[in-house]
Amino acid sequence: MINDYNLTLLTDFYEITMANGYFQSDIRDAEACFDVFFRRVPDGGGFAIMAGLEQIIKYMKGLKFTEEDAEYLRSKKCFNEEFIQYLLNFEFKCDVWAVPEGYPIFPYEPVMIVKGPIIQAQYVETFILMQFNHQSLIATKSSRIVRAAQGRPVMEFGTRRAQGGDAAIFGARASYIAGCVGTACTIADRNYGIPALGTMAHSWVQSFDSEYEAFRKYTELYPENATLLIDTYNVLKSGLPNAIKVFKELKPAKMGIRIDSGDITYLTRECRRILDEEGLQDCKIVISNSLDEYIIRDVILEGAKIDSFGVGERLITARSEPVFGGVYKLSGIERNGEMVPKMKISENVEKITNPGFKKVVRFYAKDTGKAMADVIMLNDEPTPNGKPYEIFDPNAVWKRKILENYEVKDLLVKIFEDGKCIYDCPDIQEIRKTCTEQLETLWGEMLRFENPQTYYVDLSKPLWNLKHDLLNKYGAEHK
Repeated sequence: MINDYNLTLLTDFYEITMANGYFQSDIRDAEACFDVFFRRVPDGGGFAIMAGLEQIIKYMKGLKFTEEDAEYLRSKKCFNEEFIQYLLNFEFKCDVWAVPEGYPIFPYEPVMIVKGPIIQAQYVETFILMQFNHQSLIATKSSRIVRAAQGRPVMEFGTRRAQGGDAAIFGARASYIAGCVGTACTIADRNYGIPALGTMAHSWVQSFDSEYEAFRKYTELYPENATLLIDTYNVLKSGLPNAIKVFKELKPAKMGIRIDSGDITYLTRECRRILDEEGLQDCKIVISNSLDEYIIRDVILEGAKIDSFGVGERLITARSEPVFGGVYKLSGIERNGEMVPKMKISENVEKITNPGFKKVVRFYAKDTGKAMADVIMLNDEPTPNGKPYEIFDPNAVWKRKILENYEVKDLLVKIFEDGKCIYDCPDIQEIRKTCTEQLETLWGEMLRFENPQTYYVDLSKPLWNLKHDLLNKYGAEHK
């Protein structure tokens, strides 16, 4: 599993060929600055959730090339031996800033900045993007599903449909950060303290001579939480009656039924009615069966009687849109002791990057505590200090908005200084709490699944001017 063994070569091959090229050029010792950001929120949502930082930190701490790595590189017959010796003595020396896990994040703003020797800053790209893209994707999808459940617990049940062991473990981690109450993935409980949850499979019911015997044995074994899967044969004709019979006979401390197929709205309404008539008002109804935020929202609107949800494949794979799209772009490189801003130009306007060494600040309204806007600034700009601050609508730059009566927070926290980690990773419970608290700072209009209100993410005036000066310069040079 990831981080359980040396992962230094878990990278795109071109990271190594570029490192070799840098090593053999005159920019070998230059400092460079790279930004991590994404361009679009999956599923048309209003925001994403930052996740994956802890695994990135662990990777950077353990970044070391072994003799086995060196032998492999020699076998490729395209790398300079002096470069390979450099790798064997590799010592991470970068400065790194990042948005803490659990925070809502928005397109185009840097969520991580890596600044340091160009070979090193370039090399960590692949692993950063792999962890950031995956965990932020699953956290963002999980948040949508949790919000759709309207306070009902959501359990992550996707281990068997995850695309590999690491996807299962880190997907469970990301889902818990975003509000799921637990996971079916046992090792995620052992490793991260995410409550492991589960009931039974249809095979348990089929293994006994009768459904009643299967239910009775399970309830005898687990009287503290007896949740019985009642759709193996027929929910209303056999499953529910047998469950009721067992519950009345054994009187478990906690009892529930799970339905994994059929018409969720109809079956749950009927089950609730019958359970209540039988005096089992405390019996909970759990639903699984290829759920997502839209199905959950619809069955609740239809009047389904559901106490909690188990969500599998459509959460753990983010099936509706399984690519997050975070990127890692050069924003500056040292020339003659000065950090020269760099930007990527493209015929696709959305792919034009923001130049320079930057920071991101978030404005919060003092009276409501709600987030008002984010502003991307050059790092040496003074942070806004309470005076009226002008920003522009991201969808209509001719529209101005004046921010007043606000507090400002720097979103990017320093994680590494000269290669030494100076950040204490919070435990997962604290990250989960941060996520809950920060989502409460967003206006309800931003939480819509369709056509959410666009959040203001603007460039400061100095950064705006720098970007357009460079656009004009590149345009003149490449007529």
